[in-house]
Amino acid sequence: MREILISTESGSDLPEELIRQYQVHVIPMHVIMDGESFDDGHFPIDRVFDYFEETGRIPTTSAVNEGEYIDFFHKLQSEHPGCVIYHFAYSSVASSTYDHAKLAIDDEGFQDIFLIDTKSVSGGCTAHISEAYKRIQERKDSVTDYAAFAEELQALADHIECQFIPATLAYLRAGGRVSNASYIAANILNLKPLIEIDRDGHLIATKKYRGSMRKIVEKFYKDFLERYDCRKDTLYLMYGKGLAQEVLDRMKEIALEHGFQHTQYVMTGCTISCHGGKGAIGIAAVTR
Repeated sequence: MREILISTESGSDLPEELIRQYQVHVIPMHVIMDGESFDDGHFPIDRVFDYFEETGRIPTTSAVNEGEYIDFFHKLQSEHPGCVIYHFAYSSVASSTYDHAKLAIDDEGFQDIFLIDTKSVSGGCTAHISEAYKRIQERKDSVTDYAAFAEELQALADHIECQFIPATLAYLRAGGRVSNASYIAANILNLKPLIEIDRDGHLIATKKYRGSMRKIVEKFYKDFLERYDCRKDTLYLMYGKGLAQEVLDRMKEIALEHGFQHTQYVMTGCTISCHGGKGAIGIAAVTR
């Protein structure tokens, strides 16, 4: 039997308790403020919000670069001789992290490191990694073809659904992703866009919800759970820091009302928060 390791980037927003339980190795993405780069996950997320409030600008984010991956993978292999590594990357069309990891593996000639494109972000990555961990636990004593097993773990991406709603368009406007006119109109009408992650991993704005998060959460969750045939073991409840506790509680109540056995809160980290701001809500699930 060979030791199997799971690794990912900080943008997966894997909760600390799952990092410990799954023994996941996390490499940080980067947040840039005033030209200085900070490792995502190694500073309080409130700094992102404070920076925006003080400057009117959002921090920029950057991917893990090839050299950082090379150092990361060498360290894992030196500390775990003979291991097999499955690296679960942030959506390859939403960030260059996947491409940089692939370059690191190919250029350095790493053996037994398999790259998985989660085709998702944040809670969607968490759902994918959680499902993969279960498969690995089931098969770790019997698997012999690790490349074929990687294909099986990759296929899980097609059974993960993930959506979220920013509480404000201010961050998207500051980042140039929505116009001033759209921002003003949305504020007047109290509209909030639904961001869906399509099968290829693109983040796309689709329908709009109107009202406060307290009102929206009911309709949003109902729409999601009616649209997808979700497995009932776990529902992943995404949220941005600053979301009201009553909304967090209601998210869990809705999951239990729909027959889910377990819920897992996933707080969005700096990467997503630089776009969605405070108090976003989201949902991710594994479909049948």
